[in-house]
Amino acid sequence: MLERYYHELLNFIARSTGCREKAQDVVQESYARVLASHGNTPPAQPRALLYTTARNLLIDQHRQQQRHPEHALNDTELPAAPACEPERTVAAQQSLARLLDIVAGLPPRCRQAFVLYKFDGLSTADIARQMGISVNMVEKHIINGMLACKKGMAGQDTP
Repeated sequence: MLERYYHELLNFIARSTGCREKAQDVVQESYARVLASHGNTPPAQPRALLYTTARNLLIDQHRQQQRHPEHALNDTELPAAPACEPERTVAAQQSLARLLDIVAGLPPRCRQAFVLYKFDGLSTADIARQMGISVNMVEKHIINGMLACKKGMAGQDTP
C-alpha cells in the first residue's frame, strides 16, 4: 500500500532539497521508519505519515548541520540549493497541500483518472481499461483535472 506514494514523495522531497540523491535517502529512511513503527499493520493515514516523517527527517538533518557545520559538507557536496530555505520549504508544503485539496475536490471519476495518470504514471490506455471507459474520456478527465489544478493554484496567489 505504501509503495503507491513513493514517486510522489520522492518528487516532493527532491523539489524541497534540490538534490534527487538526498531525496532518495530521505524517502528510504521515511519508509523504513514507518514500516518499523507499524510492522504489518497499515497506518490509518499512510500518505500523511510518510510526508510527516520525511519532513521531520529533513528538519533533523538541518538541525544536525546547524549544530555541526564542519560536518555539513564533505568533499563531494555543495551547499544546499536555495530551495532548502525554510520559507521556500513552507511555501512548497502549502502549495502541495492546496494542490491535494484541489485534487480531492474533483468529481470522483475525474479524480481517479487524474491520480492514475499523474501520480501512478499509468498510460491513458491503461487507465481506460482499468476504469472501463474510452481513452478519449480518460483524456477529458485528465484535462479537466489539470485545468482545475491550474485555476485553483492561480487563485492562491491573490490575497
